[in-house]
Amino acid sequence: MAILITGANGGLGSAVVEAFLGTGATVYGADLAWKHQPHSNPRFHPIEANLLEAAECDRVAKLAAPVDALLHLLGGFGGGQPVAETPDETWDKMLGLNLRSAYTIFRAVLPGMLKAGKGRIVAVGARAAIEPIANFAAYSVSKAALVALVKTVALEVKDSGITANVVLPSVIDTPANRAAMPAADASKWVTPEAIAGLLVWLASDAARDVNGSAVPIYGRA
Repeated sequence: MAILITGANGGLGSAVVEAFLGTGATVYGADLAWKHQPHSNPRFHPIEANLLEAAECDRVAKLAAPVDALLHLLGGFGGGQPVAETPDETWDKMLGLNLRSAYTIFRAVLPGMLKAGKGRIVAVGARAAIEPIANFAAYSVSKAALVALVKTVALEVKDSGITANVVLPSVIDTPANRAAMPAADASKWVTPEAIAGLLVWLASDAARDVNGSAVPIYGRA
């Protein structure tokens, strides 16, 4: 089985890579840059690509073909100002990282999946998609739009053997989040390993009847 993971070099990415390698799958990990060989496993293949560019997404899809499952982890967090003070740069950055990247990589892998008559698409969204955060409009809106995109794809592929779903974590327990929120109780956050386990299941044949779902995974946050 060939697995394509975007954002594979991020705080969540390493746990997801490990989880899928543990299933025996061949894993292609795409990210903007890899500073070092991330894994010695011969079934892991790192790819450097700017997934905001359609041509780059097409290149990645061809390198990983045939893609049995796409795990779209790529995204970003930013903001901190009310709508009246949010600069265009923040708005554009959040829509690019959290929505455009999903649109371009979905579009790149779907033709191959449709031809094969099978496939799994699972995106990582955020709790903010359904519970917006004040002063983070661009982030919340971009994650809500990601949910709408996934649900639309799910409707379009429902009779094709392909499924599309999105998971909605709360705060993820990563080193970056711990550094950004040192006073928070990280024990209540959801772990990367818990999310990875859910992604493995959604990408499996056991989840063939789950399509168009937005699955919350909040930990105790």
